[in-house]
Amino acid sequence: MTSHEAPPTEIDRSVRTSGIVLQPDIPICQTDLPLDWYQKEFKPYAEEYLELPDRKPETVLPWMDRYVKPALAEFGDEVMLLAHYYMGGEIVKIVERYGGKIADSYLLARQAVLHPNRKIFVESAVHFMAEAIAILAGPDQLVYITNPKSGCTLEMMAKEFMVRPAADQLQGRYGDDLVVVAYMNTSGRLKALAGRTGGAVCTSSNAHRILAWARERGRKIFFVPDRHLGENAGARVGIPADRIFLWKGGHEGGDVRLEDWASEEVDRLDRAELVLWGSFCGVHTVFRPEQVRYWKERGYDVVVHPECPKPVVDVANGSGSTSFLWNHVMDAPKGSRIAVGTEGHFVRNLREQAALRGIEVVHVADIPGPEFEQFGCGCATMSRNDPPHLVALLDLLRRGKAPDINRVLPGDVVDEVTGWRERLDPDGQEELVRDARRSLERMIELTEAPS
Repeated sequence: MTSHEAPPTEIDRSVRTSGIVLQPDIPICQTDLPLDWYQKEFKPYAEEYLELPDRKPETVLPWMDRYVKPALAEFGDEVMLLAHYYMGGEIVKIVERYGGKIADSYLLARQAVLHPNRKIFVESAVHFMAEAIAILAGPDQLVYITNPKSGCTLEMMAKEFMVRPAADQLQGRYGDDLVVVAYMNTSGRLKALAGRTGGAVCTSSNAHRILAWARERGRKIFFVPDRHLGENAGARVGIPADRIFLWKGGHEGGDVRLEDWASEEVDRLDRAELVLWGSFCGVHTVFRPEQVRYWKERGYDVVVHPECPKPVVDVANGSGSTSFLWNHVMDAPKGSRIAVGTEGHFVRNLREQAALRGIEVVHVADIPGPEFEQFGCGCATMSRNDPPHLVALLDLLRRGKAPDINRVLPGDVVDEVTGWRERLDPDGQEELVRDARRSLERMIELTEAPS
């Protein structure tokens, strides 16, 4: 019997301290970024970093302190540093060292609301996470991202210009019967689309609750993205497999035209309760059921992220968000052996902390022997945030010279390769905030409600 993350009856609104600490002699970053990957304002800081003799905490932290501590002293309690669990290298440990918070995407999005006294939020994560904070932030709160080109494969395969043609066709066919549920890993523009249809945002921890809510109202659900999370959550709330329809994702999804379909395909779409946008997480699709079975046969408790394909989730002992996975291990009794299927940097940090508690943690994909392909399983785009990015942004903020490209406003669209940005005018931002906030607040209302 597969167990799943169950929402608590009383919501813990705090960010739980991860417990991870910097260890001497452990390099802070696995790989240095090339100098030309930094924006021009950040290059002087990157040059200093790259000239350091090594990447050990004893060397890197004194260099960071020269810039970070004056900035934190300047802003005091008005500034909050944030990072996601999936951050590469030791950056999550560094953020906590300087008094920042590490959380999953749900708690990150809520920080401006939960801390109205904080006026500046500096996030080391991906752009959609920073934008979610900006959507819920007050007019006196500013949001910055250390690297605006830090993206997410899910969001990159579900850009508004890809999804809108599909949404327009579905709305044209089903009218008000259609509701859009936008995964947190989407832009503010898609969260606004969900709000305009009376829909909601969801995260990996609450997707089943949001789908159950929409289903109870008899709405046809367009879930954007991820196809695997949507399929797992749909099955969990009882939607039959033959009532789940997979729409192509990415550029292909944007090119789909219903008038080109055979009548049998259109009939299948009409019968569907749940239409899935066909994009996926590049990290979580590497996992296979045979990897899960390998560890279970050796006595390991196997827990995975619900962005994994459904056959993987079905055979695992449990599935849930990054917070669920972290707490599942941290709360396990001494002597436990747990295999975790999610992003590699996260599992490495988890393994270190679990060992201090007498718990063994392995990565589901790290199976020895030639019969299994080896995977790095790290989120490459999130790893674009490193010590020079954090140092540069905080120092430039202190000096009143923070680049505008690092400021995150609702509706911003950033190209992850070139750094090109499209920004809405004030009227467009106001309209987007109204609709996107509606979908986010509906998610919060449904999630925080007692089960």
